[in-house]
Amino acid sequence: MREGPAPVRPDEPAPAPAEDDSAPFLAGLFGRGLLYVAVTALPLVTAVVISPVLAHLLGPEQFGLLASAIALHQVLMAVALFGVDQALILVRAETGGDRAPRMLITAGTVLALALTVVVGSTVGLWSDLLGFGSARSLALATVCWTVPTTFLQLALALLLARDRLRAYAVVSVLLSVGSQVAGLAFLLVLGDRTGAVFSWGATAGRVLAMAACLLLVVPAWFTRGDWSTIRSSFALGLPIALGALSMFVMNSGDRLVIQSLLGPAETGRYQIAYTIGFEAITVFAYTAKAWAARFAEVRDDARRWRLLGQSRDHLYELLAPTLLAVNLGAPLALRILAPESFRPEGLLVVVLLVSLSGVPNIAGLASTRALIVQRRTRPIAVAAGVGAGANLGLNLLLVPVWGLEGAAAATAVAFTIEAVILRAAFRPYRAWPRTPPRVVALLVGTTAVSAVFAFVDQSPAWIAIRTVLAASCGGWLVLTYLRGRRAHTAPEPPAPRGPAEDGGASPGGHPLAPEGARPAS
Repeated sequence: MREGPAPVRPDEPAPAPAEDDSAPFLAGLFGRGLLYVAVTALPLVTAVVISPVLAHLLGPEQFGLLASAIALHQVLMAVALFGVDQALILVRAETGGDRAPRMLITAGTVLALALTVVVGSTVGLWSDLLGFGSARSLALATVCWTVPTTFLQLALALLLARDRLRAYAVVSVLLSVGSQVAGLAFLLVLGDRTGAVFSWGATAGRVLAMAACLLLVVPAWFTRGDWSTIRSSFALGLPIALGALSMFVMNSGDRLVIQSLLGPAETGRYQIAYTIGFEAITVFAYTAKAWAARFAEVRDDARRWRLLGQSRDHLYELLAPTLLAVNLGAPLALRILAPESFRPEGLLVVVLLVSLSGVPNIAGLASTRALIVQRRTRPIAVAAGVGAGANLGLNLLLVPVWGLEGAAAATAVAFTIEAVILRAAFRPYRAWPRTPPRVVALLVGTTAVSAVFAFVDQSPAWIAIRTVLAASCGGWLVLTYLRGRRAHTAPEPPAPRGPAEDGGASPGGHPLAPEGARPAS
């Protein structure tokens, strides 16, 4: 009988495999895997396009209220999803079947319905406390997003695990683009330029998307024999849900603090700067969701950590030109996305500080994925909770003194704290690959240049020069991606594997093909 690998002591690095077979896997991540990332990032693209339209239609105050309502939606979604989307992907990787994931879709949607009833029926108790005032209809409409969005997110997780790219793209378009278009249609047709009208239109769009998705994903009702799967999935998801709630504080709590201390108009200004500074960086965060199924199916721990580290470093290489392009192009982008009433010329430093969150975000994503496949999700909740507490405390301390710049700095520091805690929680500690010095130097250099340009004159001539330089960073980004693709798609001699060996792709050759019912870690 074949002997298993020798146990690895917590303080010793895992032994490297005799053969580096990472190229085919990484080719899948940065090939077809990036198609999933692009589709998953559709809400980001839609937000970038829709935000300036809404800013012009609604004005600073109504736009700020809508930004706060979206923050409320993120809180509700963290509770409603309860980490079940992550558990669903692991369950399907372990079982290779669809019934248990379909049952989890039903369980998650029922939880979302219960949450909607409780929160919606008490809207009069909390809407004033959150600063909505007379905009109670806006708050209620946002609460109604919860059930259809939860169902659609769980259905997307199953389609991702099944590698149904076309269906995944259709559902994503219906959720992100369809709901936003419906909200804009309500604004333009009804003529009442308020955030509440937009939100009710978005509710209608989400319900229609949910109805269409039922043709692609049919939920399964759970029976008594399914309770063990439900309990284990919710036990896995509870720390993830707590972490997501804490992530809300880091992602959106700053806007609630700004609204309370500086008013909705300043919240609207911050939202515009945050959109420019962070939304491009958020594309990299979507890799965590789009690649989850691929890493869940890797069975050998040493190989899994190596692949996670390599994919993280490739994302760093792509982040460097993106970070520089965002800050170089910020003056023009601010003037396109916001009217003069938003005073865009005073938001460059905010954009810079927000964009610096990209580095700890990528570091934290890799560590989070490693902990989830180990089924060690408690450190995720702890790290996010500590980071959220630091973010809230720093916002309350810095916003009265430094205004919007203080909120942006607090967010960047909080993400760094979270990333450090997640890294420290990984076991075995030394098995995690370090980032090469050249990549570290690249990130430091682009950050320094970005910081310098945040204080350069914003005359029309300088804005034109910066825009040209930002476009050249786009070319740098493309070349970096193509160089990495060529490196990973270089032909390699096939390595035969016996049925008892772990890792690699399935016999069918596709990285997402099921590998049986063995545990993920």
